[in-house]
Amino acid sequence: MNILLHVISAVFGYLVGSLNSAILVSRFYKKDIRNEGSKNAGLTNVLRVLGKKAAIAVLLLDLLKGVITTGLGYILVKDQLSGALVAGIFTVIGHIFPVFFKFKGGKGILISLSVLLMTDWRVALIGLGIFIIIVGLTRYVSLGSITAMFLSPLFAWLLNHEPFFIISMGFLAALTIFMHRSNVKRLLNGTENKLSFNKTGNGEGK
Repeated sequence: MNILLHVISAVFGYLVGSLNSAILVSRFYKKDIRNEGSKNAGLTNVLRVLGKKAAIAVLLLDLLKGVITTGLGYILVKDQLSGALVAGIFTVIGHIFPVFFKFKGGKGILISLSVLLMTDWRVALIGLGIFIIIVGLTRYVSLGSITAMFLSPLFAWLLNHEPFFIISMGFLAALTIFMHRSNVKRLLNGTENKLSFNKTGNGEGK
């Protein structure tokens, strides 16, 4: 394992991840998404506050970030999965704690999906399917996100991945679930907001 190349992948991933798409897109609307709605710099809050066009822009930009960083990880570490995973994990960390925006970003779900698509599309699609089913039944985006991430290490294990991949999934799951701790509290209290397609709202997103 070339440590230097993994470090370069990590730094690049973190810096690209720190370019929080929700914050950047909201500035085109002369707003700071962190001061609107749920105050979360994520896709669902952008959808509720700024509408579908802004949300689509955030969706595409966030997916692109994961593709770029994990792709570089593959190239630098000669197609080894470890390089892509390191780059991807630090992209998620940068998204959540962006150096360019005072370390206040989103919750990492969409970026995690992008990383999963690049490292094992099977895990990504299984998780996405569970997310869609849960949100479709309950309209709780947070519950769908938490459940899909919680189960991702299990999916990785069932697909016979190496320990490093499973541990990486466990880390991403723990990190993103931790970022949803306020949502968990509201889910338990029955006060969590449900998904709606109105332009304004207070629900928390990704």
